[in-house]
Amino acid sequence: MKNLFAALRILAGGAIVVAIVGQFLKSSSLTTINPFNFFGFFTIQSNIIAAIAFLASAYFLLRGITQPQWVIYLRALAAVVMVIVGIVYNTLLAGQDLAGSFNLQWSNDILHIIIPIYAGLDWILFGDKPKLPFAKLWLMLIYPVVWLVVVVIRGATDGWVPYPFLDPANGYGTVALYALAIAAITILFAYGAYALTRVKILTA
Repeated sequence: MKNLFAALRILAGGAIVVAIVGQFLKSSSLTTINPFNFFGFFTIQSNIIAAIAFLASAYFLLRGITQPQWVIYLRALAAVVMVIVGIVYNTLLAGQDLAGSFNLQWSNDILHIIIPIYAGLDWILFGDKPKLPFAKLWLMLIYPVVWLVVVVIRGATDGWVPYPFLDPANGYGTVALYALAIAAITILFAYGAYALTRVKILTA
């Protein structure tokens, strides 16, 4: 079973890399792109986190080595942020231009649909994870909070924002409400992810 877990995670991690590279090449073929903008999207960063988590996990599984705690927490973070990516994009952002950053359909489908679904199922079904203490839920907030701070600073300085709802032109009160909502949703999903470490469906 460990080999199956590893193979699926290698496949998912590889798909992410191919999708991101494909979109980057597509975007750069149409116009000069700022890498800080391209890689500033929550979708791109979350998928990179997921790719690292999947590939690192696969490495330790194939080596027959117990996955370190950092890999488990990174996998938990990947599951949380990727599920959020899937829900937010497909309910609020699908069809919007987003500065032309997701205009390659097959890549878009991988990053916004396939990987979010896989990340959720991987965490729910695969039992190769120890119980995570609820006292460490705050770890899941580090990345989203840092990302939000950087986005707000960039919006206030060079005017670039990855998503319309974080545009300072809407008012910082509105941006703050969205930031709080993102934090609350992250904690909610993180609680669910931690709770699932107490359930074993497919064991390695």
